[in-house]
Amino acid sequence: MKKIISTVNAPAAIGPYSQAIVHGGILYCSGQIPIDPATGEFAGSTIDVQAEQVMKNLEAILSAAGTDFSKVIKCTIFLADMGDFATVNGIYGKYFQSEPPARETVAVKTLPKNALVEISCIAAV
Repeated sequence: MKKIISTVNAPAAIGPYSQAIVHGGILYCSGQIPIDPATGEFAGSTIDVQAEQVMKNLEAILSAAGTDFSKVIKCTIFLADMGDFATVNGIYGKYFQSEPPARETVAVKTLPKNALVEISCIAAV
């Protein structure tokens, strides 16, 4: 049986999807873009500010599901510009200082609302 996870501490879905779903002891977190849940606007226009907000949004969803970054199994990072890889990797790495999850990073043509970065994750609960 699936359980929908939703929190006001992360941006509300901007389409027909849930922030996250728990099924079989696994959390499937939808991709997060750098929207500040308090304002509904982008946290900033630079890659470092956007990446930090994305990680905060993921952290809020993980917390709402009763888990945290230490239980993340897999992440996918989507970048509007692969030239931002090093910056995003540095910010992302602060959240996974030991035993980081499996991951891929891909460049895409465009992200929702023209975000510079989007990250999704799968975690144990």
